[in-house]
Amino acid sequence: MKLGVNIDHIATLRRARGTFYPDPVVGALLCEYSGASSIVAHLREDRRHIKERDILLIKKAIKIPFNLEMSINKDIVDFALKIKPDQATLVPEKRQELTTEGGIDLIKNYKKVEFAVKKLQKKGITVSLFINPSKAQVEKAKQIGAEHIEFNTGEYSEAKAKSSIKKELKQIKDTATFAKKMGFFVAAGHGLDYENVKAIASIKEIEELNIGHSIICRSIFVGIAAAVKEMRSLLKK
Repeated sequence: MKLGVNIDHIATLRRARGTFYPDPVVGALLCEYSGASSIVAHLREDRRHIKERDILLIKKAIKIPFNLEMSINKDIVDFALKIKPDQATLVPEKRQELTTEGGIDLIKNYKKVEFAVKKLQKKGITVSLFINPSKAQVEKAKQIGAEHIEFNTGEYSEAKAKSSIKKELKQIKDTATFAKKMGFFVAAGHGLDYENVKAIASIKEIEELNIGHSIICRSIFVGIAAAVKEMRSLLKK
């Protein structure tokens, strides 16, 4: 099980006081040192946290793969084509949302997503699609030609009742099995923390988890290196 660490919220903390610190680049290097498999950052259209400077420096500094989360906005796609991340993960984006609210709908946005995917792939960038755990969405991802998919675990992470948790977990597992049979590299993420991650990590078809907010929050108390190592230990168990 690989662990991609999203460092967006280091930049959120920086923005809180309008300072030039803490620097996401330093955070990315510490995550790499602590055993992260990849670094993830989301360049939002409104640049609310991560900036172009951060992306450029992170890509130059780290030796592990860099995964750029991004919308299919033309300016963002053009930037990705210029800097060539190891992977681009296409996500839906609303200006008013606090965080990503769901997976990208490949049925409603098929042509737009396909256009962005083909452009990125022509530059040698591996493309992942962040989707809800639905077989219909997986089938569309296959038609589009993406190499990777990442399942949105938001509904699972927010579920409170045991029956709801069980239902969401089964949906993720069944869809992951379906996706694996179709040849996808399967990842998952969104809302995962030190308490709820074990059940998702036990799904053998999922090969990578991308986690950010809970790790950065934990790092306030124990340091980012220890926070990453603790999460890696949970995934190994």
